[in-house]
Amino acid sequence: MAHLLVIDDEQAICWGLAQLGKRLGHDVATAASAEEGLELARRKRPDAILLDVRLPGMDGLTALPKLEELAPAAPVLVMTAHGDLATAVEAVRQGAFDYVAKPFDLDQIEKLIQRALSLPEPTATPELIDVAADGLVGRTQAMQEVFKRIALVAPSDACVVLAGESGTGKELVSRAIHRYSRRCKGPFVAVNVAALSPTVVESELFGHVRGAFTGADQPRTGLLVEADGGTLFLDEVAEIPLPVQVKLLRALEHGEVQPVGSGKTLGTSFRLIAATHQDLPAKVRTGEFRHDLFYRLATFQIDLPPLRNRREDVPLLVDFFMQQLAAAGSGGARVAREAMAELERRDWHGNVRELRNAIEHALILAQGGVILPEHLPPPMPPLIPPTAPLASTSAVGNAPSGVPGDRIPADGPSPHDAETNELRRRIEQWARERLKAGQPGEAIYDEFLALVEPPFLEAALRKHHNQCASAARVLGIHRTTLKKKLDQYGIAGEE
Repeated sequence: MAHLLVIDDEQAICWGLAQLGKRLGHDVATAASAEEGLELARRKRPDAILLDVRLPGMDGLTALPKLEELAPAAPVLVMTAHGDLATAVEAVRQGAFDYVAKPFDLDQIEKLIQRALSLPEPTATPELIDVAADGLVGRTQAMQEVFKRIALVAPSDACVVLAGESGTGKELVSRAIHRYSRRCKGPFVAVNVAALSPTVVESELFGHVRGAFTGADQPRTGLLVEADGGTLFLDEVAEIPLPVQVKLLRALEHGEVQPVGSGKTLGTSFRLIAATHQDLPAKVRTGEFRHDLFYRLATFQIDLPPLRNRREDVPLLVDFFMQQLAAAGSGGARVAREAMAELERRDWHGNVRELRNAIEHALILAQGGVILPEHLPPPMPPLIPPTAPLASTSAVGNAPSGVPGDRIPADGPSPHDAETNELRRRIEQWARERLKAGQPGEAIYDEFLALVEPPFLEAALRKHHNQCASAARVLGIHRTTLKKKLDQYGIAGEE
């Protein structure tokens, strides 16, 4: 039988946890304040502690090290109804073995208590830097889980995969992991692989020596070496060409890189965080991504929820963006209740990034006054079908029939046809909504072109190594016309 100590100022929670502990066969003491809990711990050393953060008098995080002095072997489960990333990280730094956001169910707590009582002797937690992680906002259970996983993985050097749709904040999470890690004083190097031409990815990551290829007039230090002592963030990691994947795996396994055109290797020590919105196991099954590199990357995974799955966080995010934009000179505005209701209703297929852009758009129209529904931009339908989320490693090699990556029968529709039909359907839906709203046809057409032309032109440029002439020939338009459109949308291209 173990002795449990519950410290919470909510009587109902103390009673419920006491009943749970007794049902599990343990002795339970309860306290309504940190001071009372410390006194109980002095009288009888607990085997595990359940500690609330918000308490009258001394708060839970302040009490944590004092409880550790009285019961150094007792794991502490921190509970809070006001969870944010800073609280989660501070709880882990102070020695908490886990962190749970209220409201919780007793089955969840029961499993945590059983795990706590089976823990080995605690080890020292590395020192972390206490810095606010701007931009990561949310109180929903989904975001609390993200905060907890950031706090748990940050002190280690394990590779991390961030999975989620575009705009969910993958780079913000990667920066938070770096900020709270032992490598926080080292460099944070971020690169979007999809923005690089396949012919230059290897040179960008590994560097090159002078004369390694045509145009290599000067030697270049690769990003893997630049990240030495810090963190390398590879966004859209699924886009790495297969030959480069082999070299990346070797760099991770042996801590050395070989620049292009060089016979020598350079040592480097970096922590890798990879991000993707694609289904990596499906790419492994189709041979587009190496299985050995996948398993090396997926040591620890954090799934970022789309905004439509955490609508309760929309008001918090709106407030955060309003304050952020006010600091940039858009102060004095506020959001009307009906406008906030509209913001909470939308699906936000562009996620947090789209929400921020909508707030900025509304602030411009409101001119520092009250933001009304008519100040919001029209809702954006998904123009591209959502990509399946990154599955667990167990899905590789034994996926059931019908999952992404399986071969489609010869007499069935091709993936290209299915994607084209779905895209056509969504465009038609988007057009009907605009026409229904009574917008002028010319305005709708201009808006449509502004949506679809930039990504299409960027894709063509990427395929032709940013050369306007080659891209124009394939697109069937004059080079001058293409250049004019690129200038219109602010896209860089080479003559």
